[in-house]
Amino acid sequence: MFVVAQISDLHFRNSDPEQLARVDAVMRYLNDRCGGPSAIDALLVTGDLADDGLPGQYEEAAAHVITEIPTLTLLGNHDDRIAYHGGLQPVNSSLLLDGLLLLGLDSSVPGRQDGELTETTLAWASEQIEAAGDVPVLIAFHHPPIDVGMPFMDSIRQLDPSGFEAFVRRHQNIVGLVCGHIHSPSATTFAGVPLVTAPGVSSTLNLPFEGDDVLNDTQPPGIAFHFIDDTGRLTTHFRSVRLG
Repeated sequence: MFVVAQISDLHFRNSDPEQLARVDAVMRYLNDRCGGPSAIDALLVTGDLADDGLPGQYEEAAAHVITEIPTLTLLGNHDDRIAYHGGLQPVNSSLLLDGLLLLGLDSSVPGRQDGELTETTLAWASEQIEAAGDVPVLIAFHHPPIDVGMPFMDSIRQLDPSGFEAFVRRHQNIVGLVCGHIHSPSATTFAGVPLVTAPGVSSTLNLPFEGDDVLNDTQPPGIAFHFIDDTGRLTTHFRSVRLG
């Protein structure tokens, strides 16, 4: 059994005390539970690390997102590739555990709010899957590839997921897809496999019947915990984290 934690949409924004308190509470929750026989095997940070993509916001992130858990960090639409790593190339990463491959794919598009998983990124991901052999694969990215019932966020999801759908169907050992962007926990399917979105750390966004405002500031930060069992079945649990 593997346990993969996921946090998303941290939105560091220049020493905002409320935002920092939310991140620090989440990191304490994770770090207090990362040791022992039931340890968390990996952590996915699925984009929007910064609010404005500024260098100082990434410095702030580095000072607060501190853990011994092996971590993959992805970018989202609020991030900036140059400020994050000094170049325009996508930030794609992989982590091969003993029996599970994690892939972090960059769905951000410089200068846009919607997203895309490019042919280049998907070709790189295919190479990683083939090199790892016949192990279960969990794919992480920022933008959902389908509508999730939140009109504003649905307008800035992945642009054309047809290439991604073909990629998922081609690789039969992909056991799940996880993403962020919508600041709301949800579960659905895409290309015949589970698709799970993580709660937001910095905030929650309203569903259509929850209010006219996009932002819902009454909800605490949250974490997703993805369990992958010996058969490759994905089960996800969500936790809200108290502040203070």
